Amino acid sequence: MVMRRGVLLGMAAAASVPLGAPRLAAQETMRITLAGGSVGGAWSAIGNAIGESIRRAVPGSAFSYEPGRDAANVLLVAQGRVQLGLAHAQIALRAIKGEPPFERAMPNVRAVSLIDSEAAWQALVREGAPVSSLEEIAQRRAPVRVTANLRGTLMALATEEAFAAAGAPLPQIERWGGRVHYVAWNDALEMLKNNQVDIITNVVDFPSGQVINATRELRVRFLKAGSDVIAKVNARLGSTPITIPANSYPFQPDPIETFRAHVILITSAETPDAMVEAIVKAMIANFDAIKRSHATMARLEPKALPDTGGVALHPAAAAAYRAAGLLS
Repeated sequence: MVMRRGVLLGMAAAASVPLGAPRLAAQETMRITLAGGSVGGAWSAIGNAIGESIRRAVPGSAFSYEPGRDAANVLLVAQGRVQLGLAHAQIALRAIKGEPPFERAMPNVRAVSLIDSEAAWQALVREGAPVSSLEEIAQRRAPVRVTANLRGTLMALATEEAFAAAGAPLPQIERWGGRVHYVAWNDALEMLKNNQVDIITNVVDFPSGQVINATRELRVRFLKAGSDVIAKVNARLGSTPITIPANSYPFQPDPIETFRAHVILITSAETPDAMVEAIVKAMIANFDAIKRSHATMARLEPKALPDTGGVALHPAAAAAYRAAGLLS
């Protein structure tokens, strides 16, 4: 897999080291690359805010942001090609175990912090489509047209697992005469507008401004999933159940039961303790600025940072959280 390296975004220096910042030898200038998401998206905004917090807290440090995606970010971190990455915990756990989409186990993946625990699987179906639930697709062998996001992402994996749990695996849908498209979320929204697909899926916070804006002139509803389907998905993915409250969206009069994932900041076990400690302390010290970087961070509080969805914390991260009173 060939990865494109990001462009160095800049370096910043300060006249003095903030109180409590880890002391690094002059010859050990911190150089950090963070692999996140596409430029202009939530992960890009959050990743660069983390970088800015590091530059403020550690004078002379260098930070660069590299666009990427879930599985690729985990691979880069595990190989030591970048120091930090954003990924869903469920993807990181699969990497640790060597489960698809990974070809081998990567037991050196460690967590630094929680970023978002409110990203919920959401499936929108256009008004007039012949189905209203995942189970109905299986029962009717409906030849629906579905988008599943890009391969190698938690969004695609979640959609594959949800349809399979309902008895309608995506390959089977194509055998029934339907179509499955692995495309980015923005492309999926355009395809829905143009009546090229019946169902689009994503794992995003709610209410998603992107969904609200894109559906102002579209008649859509949520594709429902029963509790048995959700339980099967959670058992496979390590996700957890969540309810999207009624009226979270203009087109949603009733609560929607679904499942959620955790977005986390990851590193490798080999990353030096001093570097990880500095990163965590910088994030805590500049938490308000990071929180303001994107709406998905609005519900996050410092006490939740060590809750990394089952991925073990790097020992230096755990120590930093204990020192801050955020971890017992």
